[in-house]
Amino acid sequence: MIKTLQRKFIVTAMTAISVLLLLLLGTINILNIYYVGNQVDKKLEMISQNEGNPDNIPMAPGEMPPRGPYGMKNDYDTFMSSNFFVVRFDRNGDIVYSDVSRISSVSEEEAKELAEKVYTQNDLSGKIDSFEYMVRDSRMGFGKVVVFLDTSGDIYSYIRVLFLSAAIGIACWLFMLLFVILLSKQAIRPIAENMEKQKQFVTNAGHEIKTPIAIIQSNTEAMELYNGENKWSKNIKEQTVRLNELMKNLLTLARMDESSTNLIQSDFSLSQLLADHIECFRETLELRRITLQTSIQPMISFRANQEHITQLISALMDNTVKYTNEGGNVLVSLERNHKRIKLQFKNTCQQLPPVPPDKLFDRFYRADEARTQKNGGYGIGLSVAQSITETYKGRISAEYENGNTIVFTIRF
Repeated sequence: MIKTLQRKFIVTAMTAISVLLLLLLGTINILNIYYVGNQVDKKLEMISQNEGNPDNIPMAPGEMPPRGPYGMKNDYDTFMSSNFFVVRFDRNGDIVYSDVSRISSVSEEEAKELAEKVYTQNDLSGKIDSFEYMVRDSRMGFGKVVVFLDTSGDIYSYIRVLFLSAAIGIACWLFMLLFVILLSKQAIRPIAENMEKQKQFVTNAGHEIKTPIAIIQSNTEAMELYNGENKWSKNIKEQTVRLNELMKNLLTLARMDESSTNLIQSDFSLSQLLADHIECFRETLELRRITLQTSIQPMISFRANQEHITQLISALMDNTVKYTNEGGNVLVSLERNHKRIKLQFKNTCQQLPPVPPDKLFDRFYRADEARTQKNGGYGIGLSVAQSITETYKGRISAEYENGNTIVFTIRF
């Protein structure tokens, strides 16, 4: 239980950390893409306005434009550091001028080919290959000018920030995982101590209660020897038996938290154990006219504490017998598929519980309080079965079928 609680703490903490890192790094990358894209648009707008000619940049005679705040580039420096080419068309749509001096990766023929493709699309701006383009009317009053800006460096900037942030995020996640693992023991220590005290209390109380139960039972039997059996003495004996069984189950639940390495385990025939134990319930089933069907694959062996598996089968069979309707059906099956063992208990009932099947494993849960008391149940048998199953790395589940059938399935 402590290891399960620690594992849940780690999973919950790391889920929160993962969401936080994804939001943080995602926001950084989105803002980076937005900022760089905005800068590219401004750069393209500025180059397009000046038609790729630095002489068109407005400035005072004999002066360079001032630099921006915090050392940011001015328009002239931005212009001179950009890779672009310019193609001019006349009114008839013929190319009259091209300038590829500001880029080395595009020839004049390639520049004209791209410009003609853009010109025929009649778009004022857009993206083609690794270039963003803008189409404007010529400053000279005739034709159009198309400016292509190389954005491959900006794409590399996106990718570089993305990979760096991913690497930093993974490194931080691994560091936080180690930190959370080390912290988890301290975080759950108060809960672990409380659970240990609770388990010790149940164990001590169970042993203490056994003595008065035995005394009450023996005194009741002694009174019956002198006065004979009556309804009051009979009720006393029935309730002491119920209380004794309840204490046994509580002690079993308390011991299930102990490490499985402390259990005495051996190989035994699960098929034979199941078949023998079912026979103990056959008479009760026949008295209630319940049809019992079995499908037990022979020679299935299992390594575990045999007493625990006996208690597991007993808890499920006891639950099945109690809640099968008069004249109903019970099916018990056992099979091995490859290395997996599947044990199943299926029974019809008068009415399905009005809760999800998983709720049936809650401790002291009662679907029908009056009926449970009448049948001698105390809402803990399925919890015991679940604890025993999980001790041996198995999984137990419940499901409803056909509107009147409950199926309990155990897989080891």
